[in-house]
Amino acid sequence: MATYKDPLLGDVMVYPEKGTVAFSAGLHGWAFTLTNFAKMYASNFGVDESKMMERLWGENFFDPATKKWTTKNTGSATCKRGFVQFCYEPIKQIINTCMNDQKDKLWPMLQKLGVTMKSDEKELMGKALMERVMQTWLPASSALLEMMIFHLPSPSTAQRYRVENLYEGPLDDQYANAIGNYDPKGPLVLYVSKMTPASDKGRFFAFGRVFAGKVSTGVKVRIMGPNYVPGEKKDLYVKRVQRTVIWMGKKQETVQPS
Repeated sequence: MATYKDPLLGDVMVYPEKGTVAFSAGLHGWAFTLTNFAKMYASNFGVDESKMMERLWGENFFDPATKKWTTKNTGSATCKRGFVQFCYEPIKQIINTCMNDQKDKLWPMLQKLGVTMKSDEKELMGKALMERVMQTWLPASSALLEMMIFHLPSPSTAQRYRVENLYEGPLDDQYANAIGNYDPKGPLVLYVSKMTPASDKGRFFAFGRVFAGKVSTGVKVRIMGPNYVPGEKKDLYVKRVQRTVIWMGKKQETVQPS
């Protein structure tokens, strides 16, 4: 990341204590950021979530015996790193309790965490129980969505500094301005990232992202191929959009012309 950083992007390094790193078990479908645990413990320690996140990473240790935080391990048997004590060990305890089918211990633990299991899920055993409990407590989708919402710039913000990488033409023309301003009323600029064969021979669905303007059935577009050079006609075609659809899983949802 440091090698390919761009001044326009700002600081692109990742920091667990700032919530830009997710710890995950992809095989079992659960993940978390330090935000999850900071929310759990912040009120107990009388600090805000951002301060608690800092304590949950790096050289920060807590001793339950003295109830004090330190930046060095005091050597006490009860002094442990914040991440180990408040993130790793609770996860390990939940997993071991599930794998050993100790449901009499598990349900009170989940109740304290605010985790509710469905009646049929409570019948699961061993690995299946562990996976379901962890997915309910720390769903991977929530961790990913949280990072997207809080740490990825919106298109209206990102396209202002990305336009010079997105567009090869003059950066002061109407197309560049429309992309930079994320203008829905500007000229259509759509990047096709994938072509998929349609059921009828010789036709394709073009998957793309709209950077400016609006795309709809019947609109006339200029298709610029990979060998197109601004100002020339090589690899340039003018066609109408025959159909506009949104893919919903395996199904297509037709978008009516506006």
